[in-house]
Amino acid sequence: MDYNSSSFSGIFALIGAIGIGTYLIFLVLMIASMWRLFEKAGKPGWASIIPIYNLIIMIEIVGKPTIWILWLIIPCVNFVFGIWLTNLFVKSFGKSEAYTIGMFILPFIFYPLLAFGNNPYLGPSAAEAKGYGPYNGYGSNNPLNQPPTPPEV
Repeated sequence: MDYNSSSFSGIFALIGAIGIGTYLIFLVLMIASMWRLFEKAGKPGWASIIPIYNLIIMIEIVGKPTIWILWLIIPCVNFVFGIWLTNLFVKSFGKSEAYTIGMFILPFIFYPLLAFGNNPYLGPSAAEAKGYGPYNGYGSNNPLNQPPTPPEV
């Protein structure tokens, strides 16, 4: 039996073409989903396709300081901060931690559901952006998390 025949190369070419086609479909789906999510959050959609810049925009969407980009670039540390950023990103659209797990396990299903579903952008989900962290005027020394009282005139 001749294993160098053209019938085997044709089969392998077909398998390769199907694989590349499937990859391109998933790639377009993920780009369209991220583009739509950025637009929902009031940011330019094209920013989702620029490496590093898309992370800076995601950091702005969730309300964390821009210095986070350094944590997302450092090897080993970036895994933790990437998961944290994704969780805050999902919470900015009103979803829970369970949805974050879905975003990591089946991203090609959960990103389009979040992007094209009826999930409005609720605003930054980070505690600092809501006024509970070190950026709330008190620093971390406000044990009751109560807003400041206006000065008496």
